[in-house]
Formats: sequence, C-alpha cells, structure tokens
Amino acid sequence: MSKFWSPFVHNLVPYVPGEQPKMTRLVKLNTNENPYGPSPKALAAMREQISDDLRLYPDPNCDLLKQAVADYYGVQTNQVFVGNGSDEVLAHAFQAFFQQGKPLLFPDISYSFYPVYCGLYGVEPKQIPLDEDFAINLDDYRQDNGGIIFPNPNAPTGRLLPLEDIEQLLEHNTDSLVLVDEAYIDFGGQTAIALVNKYPNLLVVQTLSKSRSLAGMRVGLAVGQPELIEALERIKNSFNSYPLDRVALAGAAASFADREYFEQICSKVIASREAMVSELTALGFEVLPSAANFVFARHPQQDAGELAAKLREQGIIVRHFRQPRIEQFLRITVGTDEQNAELIEALSGI
Repeated sequence: MSKFWSPFVHNLVPYVPGEQPKMTRLVKLNTNENPYGPSPKALAAMREQISDDLRLYPDPNCDLLKQAVADYYGVQTNQVFVGNGSDEVLAHAFQAFFQQGKPLLFPDISYSFYPVYCGLYGVEPKQIPLDEDFAINLDDYRQDNGGIIFPNPNAPTGRLLPLEDIEQLLEHNTDSLVLVDEAYIDFGGQTAIALVNKYPNLLVVQTLSKSRSLAGMRVGLAVGQPELIEALERIKNSFNSYPLDRVALAGAAASFADREYFEQICSKVIASREAMVSELTALGFEVLPSAANFVFARHPQQDAGELAAKLREQGIIVRHFRQPRIEQFLRITVGTDEQNAELIEALSGI
C-alpha cells in the first residue's frame, strides 16, 4: 500500500469480474456473454465509423443512440441516458441519488457491484435476505430507506419479479429512488420502462452486453423521467463528457433498429435455456426458475466447487460463488446448443 493513496482507498473492496481464461479450447459458460454475435447491421454501422473521422470527438450528447432507444421504447429522448456499460450508469446513479444519509436497500444475494459502489460513494448498505426459495420479496423493502436497487431478473439466481409487484412497491415507496437493473430482462421478462411515465422515482437501467451481444463495446443506458436523467447528465458532465466513442454509438443505435435479429437471437437463447433446464433436471440438479441467459443450479449429491473443478479439467468454465447460502450452486451461462451439449455430456460422465 502506497503512502500516496487517499485514505479511503485502503478500505475499498473492489468488484471481482468473472474469469476471462486464456485457454485455447474452451467452452466458456461463466460470464453470461451471448453465444451469438451482434446484429450484422450493427457490425456494418461500426465498420463505417473506422475512418479518418476518428480524429474528431464523438457527439457528447449521444443523440443518435438516445433517439434509437427512445424510438424503441416509446419515450422521449430527454428520458434516456447512456454511458460506458451499465456499470458506469449505475455508478452515476449511486452518486446522483443514493447519498441520502439513509441506507440503500438491495438483496443479500445479488449483483456484487452494489456493495462495491456503496463503499466507493459512501452509501450505507442494507442487504435484504432473499426468501427460502431465493426470490426477492418486495414487501420486505417497505421500510425507511435512502433508495432501493435490485436486478430483474436477479443475478446470480435468474429469478424474475412480475411487473405488478414492482408497481406495488412504487406505489408504497414514494420518497426515494427505485432503480430496476434490467441486464437480463430481454430473456423472458417485461421491462419496467412501461412504468416510468407514471412514477417519477423509477429509474430503469439496461445494458447492450447481454441480449444485444455487445459486451465488448461497453454500452449501457437508463430510462426515467427527465428530472432523473438531468441528474445523471450533471454527474456525467462532471466526470467524462465523451463517454461513448463513435464506433459504439453507431453500433448501439443500429442494434436497436434491427428488431428482427434481436428477437431471433433472444428466442434462440430462451429455447436453449429451457432445453438445458430439462437436461440438468434429468441429471438430478435442482434448477431455480430463470428468465435470464443463465441458470442457477445445485446437485444434492455433488459439491459445487468440485463439480466446477472437474468441468474445468474438461475445458468447460462455469461460475461458482463461494458465499453463504449459495456455495453449492453453479451459475451456468446458456451457450450454443453445441456448447450446452458438451456441458451435459461432461456432467453425465461426472
């Protein structure tokens, strides 16, 4: 530790991303990347941007992408914020809304960046336990708070909350922001963006990393009422006024315009997930209901850590979380049908 560090740096506990192994032959089912590539129209739009124009700054307002998002969801452009992946959007939200002197509520088993951002931005965390079925019970969030955040579907469990449950929470919780983190919503859920015009304290955050296959481009967004978006813009323009490059802006906008490809890819992933659930269940696994591009599963006769290690020996990488309550679960990304078949074959052998 360096004497040049600011004091608070010593106490930070950074987020640990999923492993990106350098192995050559690999079935990589550990970081919830989409097994299928981006829209061909998005790739073409990005190639067009590789020109001498890269000497020029990108549009700081990201108008092309904001318009594409607004058109897709039927909102106004002043209701859309974009940033470098949803993690940056979430970071700005923590600064803009959650430094209230009251605890921020979020699930005890959830996206592990939430407690990291609490440490970074001086927000008091209060973790609300999932129920015995590993589901979020929003009635537990009806308490004094400085904000509420949860993923829908939740990660790493994959469980989905119906929109009516979220609306009931919003009707009760009117004095603080409710942030719904929808990284996986396109794989079986209904977006809460449908509620933003009705509830001024609702902010919905999404990413293009999962369902739109652009994890390598780092594009995220938020949708809410204009007053919320203005706060995010104020943070952004005090931090990085050019968050998205020309290539990312063009590719992301084209991805939203290509509805046919998007719906086709999501349908393929959903069908593969349901097939994977059936095959894992046949092998004796307990699989939580998933509306994401991954499943969360445990086997009553097998240690999860040992299973992950044995799969790795065969070049198959899955995610194992060594934390209370879920240390016997594996989070398995839905791959191509060929990758999923290799996984099931390996597990059958084990």
